[in-house]
Amino acid sequence: MTIILHITTPAQWAAAQAEGAYRGDTLATEGFIHCSRPEQAAGVGNRLFRGTRGLIVLVIDRAQVTAPVKDEGADGDLFPHIYGPLNLDAVTHVVPFEPRPDGGFDAPIL
Repeated sequence: MTIILHITTPAQWAAAQAEGAYRGDTLATEGFIHCSRPEQAAGVGNRLFRGTRGLIVLVIDRAQVTAPVKDEGADGDLFPHIYGPLNLDAVTHVVPFEPRPDGGFDAPIL
């Protein structure tokens, strides 16, 4: 199983469960859902969410995602992008993603 991760909020995850699919906050505006490989998650957290408390990480089985998943990026650092709604059954579990006291993130414990 190849795992990809997506950082979100409990409210967005709850809305997805009520709706039946996860769209996040970029599918409508950018055309895809940003994800990362496990080794990239701390860097994403530090760049985009530094100091933000109350986040979660969706742990996703890439092979179960029904929308197209493309690895894209620059300078050889490729990130998985989901080009469509994320089907909920591809999410294997959800883990907390809290910053350290200094506001920085470590890799999530999967």
